[in-house]
This record gives sequence, structure tokens and C-alpha cells, in this order.
Amino acid sequence: RAVAEYLSRDLPYMISHDDIFLTCGGSQAIETVMSVFGQAGVNILLPMPGYPKHEAHAVFHRMEVRHYNLLPERGWEVDLEAVEALADGNTVAIVITNPNNPCGSVYTYEHLAKIADIASKLGILVIADEVYGHLVYGTTPFVPMGVFGETVPVITLGAISKRWAVPGWRLGWIATCDPKGILRKTKVVDSLRSFVSIISGPATFIQGAIPHIIKNTNDEFYNNIVKLLKETAEICYDAVNEIKCITCPHKPEGSFFMMVRHI
Repeated sequence: RAVAEYLSRDLPYMISHDDIFLTCGGSQAIETVMSVFGQAGVNILLPMPGYPKHEAHAVFHRMEVRHYNLLPERGWEVDLEAVEALADGNTVAIVITNPNNPCGSVYTYEHLAKIADIASKLGILVIADEVYGHLVYGTTPFVPMGVFGETVPVITLGAISKRWAVPGWRLGWIATCDPKGILRKTKVVDSLRSFVSIISGPATFIQGAIPHIIKNTNDEFYNNIVKLLKETAEICYDAVNEIKCITCPHKPEGSFFMMVRHI
């Protein structure tokens, strides 16, 4: 319930505790979702560059992985034309990571709206890895993909590890942002609930702490983490630009990462 209330702050609708599935960190959230959708004959669209665990779990669960490019010259935005060309009747979902690991980019509201429209047109859902949610320090604010839940069903993955800087506590979540109830009608929610019931969940004392963590963490704590990330991103970006053989095509705006390439 505490996680649902926390996520609902940034959405144009409320989600309930029935829309939340707790996991042992963000990694188990990825594993759970890929397990639910994984079967021979289906494919999933993943970003390139991307987070390796998305692909590892998709392949392990027998899905065909199809990569769409992120465009460095456009701030690592999704190549929407490529997405449309890659998808077919066996495509179950597109995965996006925002703020982005490993590129350090943050998607605008307008770009996320286009992703939602494309996914809706293709008849696929969006899996949004938002483990780095709110950890932004550029000019683009963080917008959760769930904002577009009326357009397309969204499954959001999150965790306390990054924003609260407690990776060893291993508590994450899967949130179904789907005000039209499509994921319930198609039994996706039932499958998630069934899978979560047979795996080990996060430690109960960590679960017990979550309402207090969310309620009592003040803005000063959040702001200090973002300030530190911005400072270190500036240091890395400036240092990379002094190295003759590599360059950073887009200054990082969020998460813990930046992507460089050979000149």
C-alpha cells in the first residue's frame, strides 16, 4: 500500500496495493516479468545499448530478443521507426529504461508519449524499468511511463536501492499501471501473482520499514543525492572530453551512468 501511494503521487490516477508485487530488488522484478511472458515463439523489443539483465532473463525464458537502437545524436532517444519495423504479431512488449542505464539519458514527456502511441498501435505493452526514477540532474524532469497507462498498459519496475541508496536491502517492486484493466482481463496480473507466490520475497523487516522510509525521507536527503550525482557526472563528462580517443555524445542527465564511444 505504501509503494502504491508513493507511485500514485506522479500519476493522473491512483493505483492500489493490488497493483503492486514486491520482489527481492529490481533484479528479481526483471526475472519475474520475463518469466511470466517468456515462452517459445514470442519476441521482446530491447534497447541497444541496454541493461544486460533484461536480455539475459529474456533469453533464459526462451524469448527471441529484437534490439532497437537508441540514438546518441538525439539524446539516446528510442528509434521509433525501428521499433515499428521490428514488431510483429508475436511481439509481447517493448522494454524502456528511464532514467537510462547505461546512457544516462532522461526521456521527455513528449518522447514517452510517442513510445506509448507506438506500443498501442502495435498492440504490445510497455515494460518500464524505472529503478533510477527521480535521479535526474539535467533540464529534463523525470516522467514515469505509467502516466500513459490510459494509452497503453504499462508494467513499471522499481526499487529502493538507488533513490534511497540502500542496494543491499534488496526490495523492489512490479507495478501494473493499467487503469483500463487490460492486464487483468488478459490474466497477466494472475500470472504475476502466481509467480510471486512461489518465489522468495523481500525480508519482512525491510517490508515493515518501507512505509516509514517513504513517509519520513525528507527532500534534503533526495536533493543531496541528486546534487552529488550532478557533481560527479560533471567531473566524468569533463574528464572524458579531455581524452583524445573517446567522446561522450550526450551529457548525462540522470542515473549513475554515461555512455562514451571511440572517435
